[in-house]
Amino acid sequence: MFYNTPMPPPRDPDRLLKARGADTRPDGRFEPYRRERDSDGWDIPEEAHLLRTEVVTEKPRSIITRNTSPDISFDRSINPYRGCEHGCIYCYARPSHAYLGLSPGLDFETKITAKPDAARLLERELARPSYKPAPIALGTNTDPYQPIESKLAIMPGILRVLRDWNHPVTLVTRGQTVLRDLDLWAGMAAKGQAAVGISVTTLDPPLARALEPRAPAPATRLRMIRELADAGVPVRVMVAPVIPVLTEPEIEAILTAARQAGATTASMIPLRLPHEVAPLFRDWLDRHRPGMAAHVMNRVQAMRGGRDNDPRFGHRFRGAGIEAELALKRFRLARTRLGFRQAAPQLDCTRFGPPPRAGDQLSLF
Repeated sequence: MFYNTPMPPPRDPDRLLKARGADTRPDGRFEPYRRERDSDGWDIPEEAHLLRTEVVTEKPRSIITRNTSPDISFDRSINPYRGCEHGCIYCYARPSHAYLGLSPGLDFETKITAKPDAARLLERELARPSYKPAPIALGTNTDPYQPIESKLAIMPGILRVLRDWNHPVTLVTRGQTVLRDLDLWAGMAAKGQAAVGISVTTLDPPLARALEPRAPAPATRLRMIRELADAGVPVRVMVAPVIPVLTEPEIEAILTAARQAGATTASMIPLRLPHEVAPLFRDWLDRHRPGMAAHVMNRVQAMRGGRDNDPRFGHRFRGAGIEAELALKRFRLARTRLGFRQAAPQLDCTRFGPPPRAGDQLSLF
């Protein structure tokens, strides 16, 4: 089902925004009521306050999420956070905040839920006799290395559990805090049990700042690729999302820069605008690129069957039509020319098992 909503209401004049992607707080699609600001006739100015990030903790009963989607390459994932302070306006995970009764707009990037008990829950789940190992994907919904991770440090605990159990893991991130855990990633990669994907949307710093206000700058992401690769970690550059008109001309340049930095594999995904993301992105275009807004959305719809979004399996990550085919062909030609591998290395599941405990009998082999 395609989802379209009217333009969100104007900015709350009592709030000051600094480095935020969304400009409004539209209600989620599950809410029974819609809120709108309306003047009561009293012209009484109020002091404006800077909108700051709020973090609350969650105590889930399990930490591994399963999926059976036919067009996703993994069947299990871990997300230490709900919401993401990076504030990328196009983020496909924004609609997930509606399940919490929060807005996919400003709430998504200012009301973050953290799961500090993730490592303990993970070890408990890995220890179940029925558990069968397969690569666990990190960062599939929101970025585990978003800014708050530098203070909460949930990821090192997760990685130590995976390392001790010899469990393979993959990561998708654009957060530079990943370099804090470089020794853990390098150690697991040396055993063929880790691979990292770094998302690079654009090489243009001002555009990146507007699209992804609290994410690292393009030069920092290339440095992340270089340091991970130098440490022996297989790195995939993710040219995602490819936004027609805005970032689509950079496909070859991004691949070239990432290859020079040490990335060995590459992937590409056209812009997706599910549910509330479509009106939020349209609002962003009107604020930041008003002269290009109609052109961008016409090109987006040309890849999505005339709609803002096409959620069908097999189409959502590729798009359809001539526009999508040309972008994919350009990507594949550049990938081949630059010497990227066609597929990521297979991770080793054969060593999985509980870590040795004090007093355990040593193995003879």
